[in-house]
Amino acid sequence: MKTNRWNHTFRAFRSRNYTLFFCGQSLSLIGTWMQRTAVSWLIYSLTHSALMLGLSIFASQFPSLVFSLLGGIVSDRYHRYKILLITQTASMLQAVLLAVLTLTNHAAVWQILALSVLLGIINSFDVPARQPLIHELVSNKEDVPNALALNFSMVNIARLVGPALSGIVLGSFGAGICFLLNAVSFVAVILSLLLIKLPPYQKKVVQTNMQSQFVEGINYLKKTPQIAVVIVLISLVSLLVLPYDTLLPVFAKVVFNGGATTFGFISSFIGLGAIVATLFLASFKQTSKSQQKALWVNITLLGVGLILFSHIAYFPIAMLFAALSGFGGMSQNTICLTIIQMHTDEVMRGRVMSYVAMAYFGMLPLGSLIIGAVSQKIGADNTMLGQGIIALVIAGMLYWYLQQTRNQQQPTTTEMMV
Repeated sequence: MKTNRWNHTFRAFRSRNYTLFFCGQSLSLIGTWMQRTAVSWLIYSLTHSALMLGLSIFASQFPSLVFSLLGGIVSDRYHRYKILLITQTASMLQAVLLAVLTLTNHAAVWQILALSVLLGIINSFDVPARQPLIHELVSNKEDVPNALALNFSMVNIARLVGPALSGIVLGSFGAGICFLLNAVSFVAVILSLLLIKLPPYQKKVVQTNMQSQFVEGINYLKKTPQIAVVIVLISLVSLLVLPYDTLLPVFAKVVFNGGATTFGFISSFIGLGAIVATLFLASFKQTSKSQQKALWVNITLLGVGLILFSHIAYFPIAMLFAALSGFGGMSQNTICLTIIQMHTDEVMRGRVMSYVAMAYFGMLPLGSLIIGAVSQKIGADNTMLGQGIIALVIAGMLYWYLQQTRNQQQPTTTEMMV
């Protein structure tokens, strides 16, 4: 029985291509989280400003709001595999440049922000191509939901390991080595992509221009409210709740009187909660009803975790609620993305994922600016408390919406709704 359960949880690894992709991406994402943690710490160390922390996150993610639609159209028009090779190589070069500037003591705040903008533009084309590519890497299409869940667990493993390693490296060697290690990690993902064997690419016949494809994407969302509702939910949570990580360096230094290692531990405990959540989601058979229930439950857990973490100064206990926040935050995100991936037509998948990128990477930096500015006025603890309360309000609204749709919609429609 245990063996069958184990095989069920990791069944997507039966596909050689997906296994290669998973291994390469895992190492690369650890490096990415090391760089993210180091950038936040370096910015805060140079400026001692929560507002500048928000600005740094804004710089890295706001380009997705501007370029993701274009990235989605490109993903639907061209070979996603080649797009991914280009974006991963460009990300490696960005990390190399950031490492060189830092190690030679030439890194100024404006240069870090400029390189963050560059990375955001690269990601605008990377995400719409990388997420749909998973469908092409899994040989048995019944394993796609499991592959998506494992993919999210991979992100959370990186979020657990990356910040912890970054805290150690920051304390011993400085931010420049973190950036250099991230650059080296891209070798793994590029090598894994080169080893992947895909069927010969069939050039897509596109009879409409990019503007028409953009309009098609908007019309598709209007016709599929079950997807549109989930994207709206992602937007609200990303704008008002998830930017809590903007405040983590402030908690590390001011609330817990620590340093880079403390910051790394906080981020790692959030990642620990997140990886437990995604492994749990990967291990059971999801239905529409269970997804609906899990969605609002996990947004509620996120809110409760933030409320309790915000006003507990005893570090070991606070880490429990950091893990709870990670569990709730990444669980709801995993469920949302799984629903979108599974209910989107293949020809529209790149464009829909570009809307998801806009909802997440577009709203998150705007929220980071807001959270950074608010925390300057009322403090990081009260700001995070407010975010937790907002999460509970969103969970309540979602619960009410689900009740309304169950009462008003026909069973066949309700079965698809989130």
